[in-house]
Amino acid sequence: MADFSKTNAPWFSVEVYQNEFLPEGGREVNAIVTVTSAGGGTSGGAPLIGASASAASLPGRRTDAAVVVMVDCSGSMDYPPTKMRNARDATAAAVDTLRDGTAFAVVSGTHVAAEVYPGGGRLATADATTRARAKEALRGLSTGGGTAIGTWLRLAGRLLGGADVPIRHGILLTDGRNEHETPEDLRAALDACTGRFTCDARGVGTDWEVKEVTGIASALLGTADIVADPSGLAADFTRMMENAMGKEVADVTLRLWTPVGAELAFVKQVAPAVEDLTGRRTEAGARFGDYPTGSWGDESRDYHVCVRVPEAGVGREMLAARASLIIPDPEGGAPHPLAQGLVRAVWTDDMAASTAINPQVAHYTGQAELAQVIQQGLDARKFGDFDNATAKLGRAVQLAAASGNEDTAKLLAKVVDVVDAATGTVRLKARVAEADEMTLETRSTKTVRVKK
Repeated sequence: MADFSKTNAPWFSVEVYQNEFLPEGGREVNAIVTVTSAGGGTSGGAPLIGASASAASLPGRRTDAAVVVMVDCSGSMDYPPTKMRNARDATAAAVDTLRDGTAFAVVSGTHVAAEVYPGGGRLATADATTRARAKEALRGLSTGGGTAIGTWLRLAGRLLGGADVPIRHGILLTDGRNEHETPEDLRAALDACTGRFTCDARGVGTDWEVKEVTGIASALLGTADIVADPSGLAADFTRMMENAMGKEVADVTLRLWTPVGAELAFVKQVAPAVEDLTGRRTEAGARFGDYPTGSWGDESRDYHVCVRVPEAGVGREMLAARASLIIPDPEGGAPHPLAQGLVRAVWTDDMAASTAINPQVAHYTGQAELAQVIQQGLDARKFGDFDNATAKLGRAVQLAAASGNEDTAKLLAKVVDVVDAATGTVRLKARVAEADEMTLETRSTKTVRVKK
């Protein structure tokens, strides 16, 4: 087993929040598993967990990450003409944010994908010279053609696949709908890229499809957002690249063990955003299931785990689940456990104990419902079902107010007139700016942490 004790890689901790008490015959156990990674030392030069031997051995250089920036260059990027200029400037800002030693490339995307820099099916290594050359190459970007995002992702996957580094990341910008390939083509491309790299996706302007962009980010364990005004691209790209440069540990897996007779009803990331991981389970041995979480820096995330256990009588107790964090061994050995937490079940005839709802579980149940009713409300509004839209968005206003999700509450207020937030009484606005509606839909899954 490799010894990571002398590295400056982040340490991980797991905390479990739950009400373990069930009534006689009760079967459903809910728990919030909080995972925290800290102390990565992003300014240092020691090798990282999962870093390849070749990367770690280069003196004075950090080559633990590779990034490919995919820039939409379709014909629509020329309307208005400032949009393409903003995209060039944003990509240049991202290149400037690259840490020395990071492997990188820039790809232009239309109905085909093309290498902008460095070319030749390879990646460049970031330093003052390659940054300058990349920015010079960006000046030659021109618009024209259609949009086939799957081809962009496949090219990024090929480029990143040649990098002997643990952190592989993409940044994707589009301004239009994926009209020049089928949804099946895009799905196949995402399936081919899943597990090979993570990817943040951004839609600029208001002519793109929210579900396409959020679907890309969801499949590749990245973030999605709207940049309604192209002038905001440079700042957003800088933030994305800073976040990518802060990642220290790749391919972290949440491994859940359940005993005989128990089964996992669902597994969801609930902070910083809602992401259902239930369908992403891969079997890892008898009663073990693995759920991907992507790359980590200094951060904390929350997961809602729901377990169905066998019925039992008063006084019985059992371990309902064990949650562990796992990373691959860089030398090909058994995976390394980083931290673990236990989910318990205790049957009692104390009605007060068995009916109490843990505050963290209650909070994130509400946040998951908030994301769901926003999507349902916006869909109903688009289809002209205004009564249902009013009811769903009213419930969203109520949940946002109760949980203190002020950012979502402000976005909702641009779509509905709030009469009484506490009761969820609202009126649909007669006119809603397209950018406001798309922003609400894109950011609907963002959550707030439990107030301590």
